[in-house]
Amino acid sequence: MHIHTADTRLKLEDDTQMSTARAQAIGLETAVIPLQPASYDIWDKKYRLKAKSGEPVDGSVDETYSRVARALSDVEATDELRAHWYERFLWALRRGAIPAGRITSNAGALAHKPATSTINCTVSGTIHDSMDDILEKVHEAGLTLKAGCGIGYEFSTLRPRGAYVSGAGAHTSGPLSFMDIYDKMCFTVSSAGGRRGAQMGTFDISHPDAKEFIRAKREDGRLRQFNLSLLITDGFMDAVENDQDWPTVFPVHVKEQHEIDLDDATKVVWREWPTKQNYVTREDGLVACKIYGHIRARHLWDMIMVSTYDYAEPGFILIDRVNEMNNNWWCEHIRATNPCGEQPLPPYGSCLLGSVNLTTFVRDPFGPKASFAWDEYRDVVRIFTRMLDNVVEINGLPLPQQREEILSKRRHGMGFLGLGSTLTMLKMRYGTADAVNFTEEVSREMAVAGWEVGLELAKEKGPAPVLARDYDVTAEMLRKRPEMVKDGWKVGQVIRGSVLHAKYSRYMQRVAEVAPELVEGLAELGSRFTHHSSIAPTGTISLSLANNASNGIEPSFAHHYSRNVIREGKKSKEKVEVFSYELLAYRALINGEAMPYSDDPKAKLPDYFVAADDIRPKEHVDIQAASQKWIDSSISKTANVPTEYPYEDFKDIYTYAYKQGLKGCTTFRFNPSAFQGVLVKETDLENTLYRFELEDGSVVELKGNEEVEYDGEMHTAANLFDALKEGYYGKF
Repeated sequence: MHIHTADTRLKLEDDTQMSTARAQAIGLETAVIPLQPASYDIWDKKYRLKAKSGEPVDGSVDETYSRVARALSDVEATDELRAHWYERFLWALRRGAIPAGRITSNAGALAHKPATSTINCTVSGTIHDSMDDILEKVHEAGLTLKAGCGIGYEFSTLRPRGAYVSGAGAHTSGPLSFMDIYDKMCFTVSSAGGRRGAQMGTFDISHPDAKEFIRAKREDGRLRQFNLSLLITDGFMDAVENDQDWPTVFPVHVKEQHEIDLDDATKVVWREWPTKQNYVTREDGLVACKIYGHIRARHLWDMIMVSTYDYAEPGFILIDRVNEMNNNWWCEHIRATNPCGEQPLPPYGSCLLGSVNLTTFVRDPFGPKASFAWDEYRDVVRIFTRMLDNVVEINGLPLPQQREEILSKRRHGMGFLGLGSTLTMLKMRYGTADAVNFTEEVSREMAVAGWEVGLELAKEKGPAPVLARDYDVTAEMLRKRPEMVKDGWKVGQVIRGSVLHAKYSRYMQRVAEVAPELVEGLAELGSRFTHHSSIAPTGTISLSLANNASNGIEPSFAHHYSRNVIREGKKSKEKVEVFSYELLAYRALINGEAMPYSDDPKAKLPDYFVAADDIRPKEHVDIQAASQKWIDSSISKTANVPTEYPYEDFKDIYTYAYKQGLKGCTTFRFNPSAFQGVLVKETDLENTLYRFELEDGSVVELKGNEEVEYDGEMHTAANLFDALKEGYYGKF
């Protein structure tokens, strides 16, 4: 099919709505499961080091591993240590340790790209409510994105639309208008650098412009360089449950305090706020906030749910729980996360990532003795922990505030990928009680092994500086941790950071239930790092280096599907066919004819071969909750729901997630009228008609999976439609 390049108007009708993975990794000595073409291609395009001329520097995936192992072992103090840890790091990389994309791409690449970072996750400094600071943070964000890092920001620190700006003698256009500036900056920087920029925008549910934030992405092409998440408080959830009015508020400036009665509870509420600068503040750290108006909490809740049902945004960050459970609870106030939500971070906070590929520890997959190699798993976690700690020394962050943050706290986020694939290879159905128990165990074992290394490294190299410092006990500390009062602490006394971290952080109190002596040692000496774990979405490293093992904590999206990939120089996204790793393994080891949804008995897969849409939403939440107990940061997870899933049932997912103790929740429902996802199933494309209205008034209707020639290139109808509708056509 050919469509002429023209002023094409769009309508849509919805009819229905590295080398090689080696055999010992799956318990066999002879079979080999080669990287599928899409996996090899992503490694070649994203992670393979190349010279300026385009000539490969890494000859193979194993040479990529060798480059990374060399760069991270070179951090060690002596030649003997460097040689020893090079071999150990390379062993771990070959057995399932996968550093995040920025490390894999940039470690050891200084001669070829000196201005890049090994850090995936950052959060902006607090954006203060002034034009100077708004534009200064745009500048800082541009430098951060240029270095290859993702970045998050909170925008509810900016006064609401219509508020008077005395210096300008005018009324402000509000936070959303300034977000548009950041959006355009990100698109420009990422286009120049060839890698799509990633941003998170967070917004407090009590801000007077919260409704505008909820609706922001309904405008085609607006804020498309952002993921959006609301900061949901316990107070708001209580108001929803009790069907109460919800106040919309913003802090009282010190210049305005004479204009309002601070003791009048109908006009002022006292609450946590990310900055106290120029705002009226009490001794216990709470800030006076003027009440702008009220809205029925359930009305606002329904607005959020409808938007999430139709547009998959905004996400849902339970910010009070994030701060309550933060290991650095006494010296940080978190208000934003990295772009995918697994790293809640303080102003200028940074965190590096890495994931362990769980499929490499399955023995006798699909067989009568299918099992998980726990001892080898713990060994890989221990070595990987040291490897990730070494990344801090070669962080490459562009801003001095970012470097100070990562050097003083040495945060890293180790997680895992391939959970869904691993459960299938162990013959467990994702979401069942057995699968939930395995998820908790694999998370707990990672945590305990990691903190053991944290103590060992502190003895060898010293603890994180923030844990070696002394702090004055404050009224705010005692308000947040009443048990300190019971233990006899008083305002003005001095306490060591390691004690605040190991004895009084809620997460470490949980670790103490299973490893009390370890936590006692951490309280006495301090850990090498303040945070150890988070579970990232791992999209492209799962697809490439893990041969399309399931992403992060997820089940496989499907077992045979398409992925929409950005190609430099191509005007729309390219559709690439992929198989799940567990299907490749099953076909290689058990039945070469097996295919999902086949009517042929010879090709039938076992019942435990499930994919994202086969899992009930509450089962998604149960898996996430089981892992979150032992993950000290957060988890990037999406509960996929079918297009026809009832709205009333959908709403329950979020209240269930809150009651299960999650720090956040995200859902995805295929809705082609709103957007085209990164991962798509052939049946969804087949069942969706895209209508192109041409310049002469004629109409062409195409199924989403049909190929069409447009502007001298071939595109799928779905990807062409999305590129034209969203305004990114030809801009990659």
